[in-house]
Amino acid sequence: MKIPVFLLTLASVAAAQPVFTGVFPPEEFAARRARVMEKIGDGAAILLGTTEPPGEMPLRQGNQFFYVSGVVEPRAILVIDGKAKKSTLFLNPRNAQRENSMFGPGLSPGDDAVKTTGIEAVLPRGDFKAMVDALAKEGRVFYTPFRAEVLGSISAGDPDRLWTANKNDPWDGRVSREQAFQGRLKEAAPNSEIRNLDPILDAMRGIKSPREITVIREATRIAGLGIMEAMRDCKPGLFEYELQADSEFVFKKYGAFGAAYFALIGAGPNTYYTHYHRNTGQLKDGDLVQFDYAPDYKNYQSDVTRVFPANGKFTPRQREYYDIYLKLYRAVMTSIKVHALPRDIIKDAVVKMDGIMAAYQFTDEKIKKAAQAFVENYRRQQDRGGSLGHTVGMEVHDVRMPTQTLEPGEIFTIEPEMRIEEDHLGLRLEDMLLITETGYENLSAFVPIEIADIEKLMADRQHGLSAAHSTLGK
Repeated sequence: MKIPVFLLTLASVAAAQPVFTGVFPPEEFAARRARVMEKIGDGAAILLGTTEPPGEMPLRQGNQFFYVSGVVEPRAILVIDGKAKKSTLFLNPRNAQRENSMFGPGLSPGDDAVKTTGIEAVLPRGDFKAMVDALAKEGRVFYTPFRAEVLGSISAGDPDRLWTANKNDPWDGRVSREQAFQGRLKEAAPNSEIRNLDPILDAMRGIKSPREITVIREATRIAGLGIMEAMRDCKPGLFEYELQADSEFVFKKYGAFGAAYFALIGAGPNTYYTHYHRNTGQLKDGDLVQFDYAPDYKNYQSDVTRVFPANGKFTPRQREYYDIYLKLYRAVMTSIKVHALPRDIIKDAVVKMDGIMAAYQFTDEKIKKAAQAFVENYRRQQDRGGSLGHTVGMEVHDVRMPTQTLEPGEIFTIEPEMRIEEDHLGLRLEDMLLITETGYENLSAFVPIEIADIEKLMADRQHGLSAAHSTLGK
């Protein structure tokens, strides 16, 4: 029998398109579910997957659900049974038309999904109610995430603030999907206690596994290459969004889903703002450019910032401003130690900063004043406990560290800002730091940070994307 060509084409497409995440093998997710079982005892954890997007957008799974399943299917439900020591995934039934003609293959209930995901049972979503009823009959404790789901380009806590505002809005009043689900669960199991699963998952997520570190390392490599491409392309006359385009090309070139957060690209007086993201300003000769942008890569993020001159050369005043900042910045970084408390690290850094300030030959009083304010800010932090920066993982501002001291597997950034208030200028660098058994590793150390290295890279403008674009059609 001769097989029609179009069927051969369909078969090749189906075989080429994965239906389960390739981020980690099933055993990584199984180990996470096993740890959840240890924490919930005889309880049952229930997690809702995200819904289908409202339009022509790719589906990105919520982070808590993805963390324990790796499944990217709309309206999936996962039950982790601590008593039975097994998990059950509930999926929508197969839609042949959508799979064969529109979107390609996906996961659906049955043995194939069990084999693919490593989850013990994969049942139709319609069977979920029967399981809830059975668990409720036993009076089991239910654990479910209370925090609103976090998708791409969002940090932990951002959706909660949005839904709180919606709920308190007299012309809105909506609650989050998670709150609505808790209400439904209470109706279905009035005698069962409902507890928050987020603290359990957050504590697990705070320490990255070797596989997670590998993915975050790659996300950081992509972020750094994007920044370097923008440096190489930068020149007066370009708009901030044109430098954003350089990074976004690199993001997609290396397989990123999208951006981890809106691009923070500010030139000249726009450097003053910590989260300026209009990116519509035009670069002027003599401007400094602050560039803070990173990808959403395989459900993990990075966060790297560099500062460079729009024309490729630091002026003497910019050199002084940047040089003293970099010295003080490194006073913090070189004080970081494994098993240390942040406040003790800050105390050590302030001692180094005082020595740097005493020896530095300032020529500009405004820069000196800005540096003094920078140091005093750290001095105040050491007295009140202080924080070194923010964690990074599945979210760019990730879940809190599970320990008071810095422990191996934790990843965070430092990003202190030094402002010259009178000139409405800001300067802020940022690096991705992984705590190791012996200290720390700077995952973004390869991105040029020394003045000489920045200027050397920026001298290579003929290889920038804008230069390549200008030759099109000639």
